[in-house]
Amino acid sequence: MGGQRRRLALAGVRGRVAKGRDFTRQALQDWGWDGTETAEDALLLVSELLTNASLHADGCHELVLTAGDRLRIEVYDGTTTLPRRHPSPQRGVPGGHGLYIVERLSDRWGAQAHEGGKAVWAEIDASRLTTGRPAGF
Repeated sequence: MGGQRRRLALAGVRGRVAKGRDFTRQALQDWGWDGTETAEDALLLVSELLTNASLHADGCHELVLTAGDRLRIEVYDGTTTLPRRHPSPQRGVPGGHGLYIVERLSDRWGAQAHEGGKAVWAEIDASRLTTGRPAGF
């Protein structure tokens, strides 16, 4: 994929989701991918992936963003257990919806185990980030 890469260490950091969103917002702005509904979707993807790592995977260790022909969002955590969607989340009841949101907002997503944990990733094609409707429209 190539492109620019940014990393944010999150192990032991308080307010990981907010810090991850701020970090992503700045990267999107620097890369000229801000101000669209798709950029807002990217921020929601970061929130979902970081929250899932915090709740289900011994915490988030690192957020990695890569820009090229797509935006790749990777969240590294401390367990090798791969994520799976809740079989039947209930409408209006909290919990079980995160991976459905990730699937819906991204062009691709997945997970890969590595020594000491795993990375859960989501991708958005760059064309969607540059041609998306302005946020709020």
